Amino acid sequence: MTRVCLVGSDDVNLRYELLSRETARDALATYDLREPFENSVGLETVSLGAAVALLNDLNWYLVRFADEAMVHEPSVSETEWLSRDLAAAVRDDAVGPDEAARFCKVYGLEAADAHADADGESDDSANDGATGAEHDGGPGSGVGADPAGPKRLVEPMYVTRTGNDIPDYDLRDVEETVVERVTESEFGA
Repeated sequence: MTRVCLVGSDDVNLRYELLSRETARDALATYDLREPFENSVGLETVSLGAAVALLNDLNWYLVRFADEAMVHEPSVSETEWLSRDLAAAVRDDAVGPDEAARFCKVYGLEAADAHADADGESDDSANDGATGAEHDGGPGSGVGADPAGPKRLVEPMYVTRTGNDIPDYDLRDVEETVVERVTESEFGA
């Protein structure tokens, strides 16, 4: 199964924005929606082509409400996500799975309570209305075992793979990271 993860912008509740609009709600109606990361919507599709087609169907909403659209295709990598553009390039055979590993964004993962305000209260405004969502982050997410809920993706670090290894994430002190492979043009943007 190919997985899709849509990560909402900081100032919106992505799940609410998608499900409150008829066209997006209809496009997502057949999927079991999850929340792999804070303020995200995750789902499984039958193939890479179906994942890219769904993202194309949701494009109007993604441009307005999402910061990131990632695809996890197990035939390309068991642990790393693909950007939307890279997933489309792999689907179209414009980029081979082996060529898709050079440029990456590495996100830190923080517990939801790591961004509590000065009074010690957690800022859960990004999750208003998203209760009842299952948490399942899939590859590299560390989500699912945490009873506090999904972790949030923080501050991406752009890296170039020069072998089998990726440089360590050093922008924040985090225990886990999520790797997203991106196209050369996304890397340089």
